[in-house]
Parts: sequence; structure tokens; C-alpha cells
Amino acid sequence: MSGRQRVKTVVLLEEARQSTTSKSTPAPPVEPDPLYGVVLLKTALELKRRQDGTVEEILRGVLARMRIPEAEFFAYLEQQGGLLQALGLRER
Repeated sequence: MSGRQRVKTVVLLEEARQSTTSKSTPAPPVEPDPLYGVVLLKTALELKRRQDGTVEEILRGVLARMRIPEAEFFAYLEQQGGLLQALGLRER
């Protein structure tokens, strides 16, 4: 280093504008339960261990054993930007 300072670039960011033409209101954010990650991990382990059954059946079984409401969990998955597609589940 020669001891000289480099020129710093300042970038002004615009705030995201809300679309007024949006007809569907976004769902209120679902508070993520700390057990949702455990559900995904257990589902992955079950899928690796068992070859029979679909992803949805195994996921529903894990949710039932852990006593987590399916509706809340699937609402959480919908908010996570494509986790439903990654798991191969259909859109709800």
C-alpha cells in the first residue's frame, strides 16, 4: 500500500415501491416455529431410509408424529420461496 486513499463510491438506493395494481393481498407472515427445520430434517432422513411412499405422505407422517398442524407448516413452506417445488409438492 502506498498510503493513498481510494475514492469511495456512494450509491443511493431507492425504496421498493408498492404495486397498486396488485389484486391479491399477500398472506400475513407465519412465525417460523423452531421445529420446522427439524421436520424438514426428519423428512429428509425418512426419504433416504425408506423408498416406499411419496414425499407428501412421509411429510404428513412426520408432522403427525411431531403434532405440528399441517396447515401452518404448509403456509410456512409457501413463504420460503419455492420450498414446495423443491420438495416436489403441488401448490396449495
